[in-house]
Amino acid sequence: MDCLFLGDIRRIKMAAFGTERWLSDLPNHAIFQKIRQKLDLQPNPNERGVAKNLTFCLGGDLFVWDDSDRVFYTTNLRHLNTDESLSNVSGNHQTLLCINPPLFELCQVLLSPTQHHVALVGLRGVSVLELPQRWGKRSEFEGGRSEINCKTIPVAERFFTSSPSVSLRQAAWYPSETDEPHLVLLTSDNTIRFYGLKSPQTPAKVLSVSQSEDDVSGHPPVRSYAASLGEIAVAFDFGPISSPLREPTAQCSKERLVYPLYILYENGETYVSYTSQAKGVSLTKPIGPLPMYPAAEDNYGYDACAILCLPCVPSILVIATETGTLYHCVVLESEEEEETGAVEKWIRGTEAAPALYVFECVELELTLKVATGEDEEPQEFDFTCPIRLHRDPLCQQRYHCTHEAGVHSVGLIWVNKLQKFLQSGEEDKDNLQELAAEKRCIVEHILCTRPLLSSQSAPVLGFVIVSDLSLGATMVCITSAYECILLPLLSSIRPPSPPLLCTHPGPGSGSSPLRGLADDSFEQHIRNILARSSTNPLVLKAGDKDASPPPPECLQLLSRATQVFREEYILKQDIAREEMQRRVKLLTSEKKKQLEELTLCREEKKSLREAAERLADKYEDAKYRQEIIMNGVKRVLGSLQSRLPILSNSEKDMKKELQTISDQLKHLDNCIKQVNMKMDYQKTQVDKDVPAARTTVSLNAQQKKVVQDVLREQGQQIGDMMKQIKDIKNHFSF
Repeated sequence: MDCLFLGDIRRIKMAAFGTERWLSDLPNHAIFQKIRQKLDLQPNPNERGVAKNLTFCLGGDLFVWDDSDRVFYTTNLRHLNTDESLSNVSGNHQTLLCINPPLFELCQVLLSPTQHHVALVGLRGVSVLELPQRWGKRSEFEGGRSEINCKTIPVAERFFTSSPSVSLRQAAWYPSETDEPHLVLLTSDNTIRFYGLKSPQTPAKVLSVSQSEDDVSGHPPVRSYAASLGEIAVAFDFGPISSPLREPTAQCSKERLVYPLYILYENGETYVSYTSQAKGVSLTKPIGPLPMYPAAEDNYGYDACAILCLPCVPSILVIATETGTLYHCVVLESEEEEETGAVEKWIRGTEAAPALYVFECVELELTLKVATGEDEEPQEFDFTCPIRLHRDPLCQQRYHCTHEAGVHSVGLIWVNKLQKFLQSGEEDKDNLQELAAEKRCIVEHILCTRPLLSSQSAPVLGFVIVSDLSLGATMVCITSAYECILLPLLSSIRPPSPPLLCTHPGPGSGSSPLRGLADDSFEQHIRNILARSSTNPLVLKAGDKDASPPPPECLQLLSRATQVFREEYILKQDIAREEMQRRVKLLTSEKKKQLEELTLCREEKKSLREAAERLADKYEDAKYRQEIIMNGVKRVLGSLQSRLPILSNSEKDMKKELQTISDQLKHLDNCIKQVNMKMDYQKTQVDKDVPAARTTVSLNAQQKKVVQDVLREQGQQIGDMMKQIKDIKNHFSF
């Protein structure tokens, strides 16, 4: 396949970040070279192909199914970035062989929620491959063996063998990660069957999804009549785990969590059944059709082909039709009104059913809308094909569409504001108007494998999102010729990573606090202007590589690309430039005005500084004069107080204190006189007793101790009295 234009720019941007050697090595890997060699030996059929998905990614391992040899090829993308891969440019890989390979042609491979099994899905059967264990230095399957035999379990093989007219419409794993793995199969006989791996030939549960009671019998005329009316189930999907809206009275006492199973019919109607695996697989009778608001005469189109439930809060259902129309429906509880007719209530049953509120409708550009000349009539596009919907493992608000004509990516940027509006609690008109004026979803045409109606069919055979962030958010597409195309994901859908704490402006930064009050910045305004409603995808030409496309086709594609570049790039850039020029003029005038105001502020600052200096001088002078006046007032008041004939309270207290001290002095003087008289008396007595003292007086130990204690007490008393006398003399300066 030849690349006509674009696509290389995106790969250059991804490689510019530095890392990813695997981005350039993977397209030339030995896996794709081996499969392409087998395709060259096979005849090139001209029949119309159907989009498939024969690849999946588990961590850093990429798995690709080879339908000719019935094997899986796997390689580790992280190892392609190491230096060890330089010696082997093609890259090493392992081959997973099926012990019991499926005999039918595969259209899809599904990894189980437990990541231990892979479902091999075809139109005429299903098989389950059990992944081998890992060990060794590089954590490879069975230590890195090149070929590994894997256990393969056929599912419902007896049923498909005995029912040749029944085909498989869709298969999916039951979303529980803790319970026993179950496969859910939707067949063309309007029946959903649940199969466990322990008993793969016997369904654990069977659910009839026929809208009429006559169709339950399954007679071919009745089935064809239902198919002509579009009353056949074409797709289903599980919603996030939740509690049931309402249960019958007998089950109200038992609270259990359930998975809602949304069933889509070809006529666009949607039913819901609540499933649980608490005690085996249990199902409720399908409730529906779910009402869709606002109501439409055509019931929002026919030829519905796929349904996807995005795990948001609230849940969002994406309904796709074969004409390329996508309906984004918000799942909310329906309001029971008295006007609800008995017929509608009878159809839906006694249980409460949620309602689908169609938020927007999106038209995908399956084949490119080429420009027509003035004399040419406008082309009518009647191209239809089934569409596959894929969740994005990195962003809940984004999903991808693969079909016969290429790949589209859709991002729902209004989900955050919808959640904010629903969480407000009460009706907020401002939030409601803001939600109504919110820009619709972003649709990017990633890959186009059938640019024109006359082009040969070239469906996408593999689509996977590399969820390992160490490898970068990358989209891997495998074309019908097994060419591997690597493209980056939309960066405008997923919010950027929060900045580091060290990058936050501090309190002393010069950023204006008014910036935080503005919801939308000028940069966001320019982004909204430059937002594109259509893009030029990576266009691939199917068929012979050496043959060049016809000149009329090249001219049409070139005209279309030129028109898109002119309308979506140049014109919008001109509008953005005018907005920026207008903004520059406004900011220039504001700057001049602010400079003038700044000059006035400087002059006022200078005058205020001079006035402050004058006021400071006056203040110092007034303070000095105030101190002089206060001292004079104190002297005057003192002289006045001294000349008053009446004593003041403080003087009276002083007088009392002096009288008390005088009385104490007299008492102490008398005490001193008494002490002196006693001392003289003692001296005279001592002098009289001197001769008698010469006589020896014998005292025992007890008498000596008593005498010593008496003398010691008297000495202490005398010392205390002398100390008091000394203090009194010092106090009164005697």
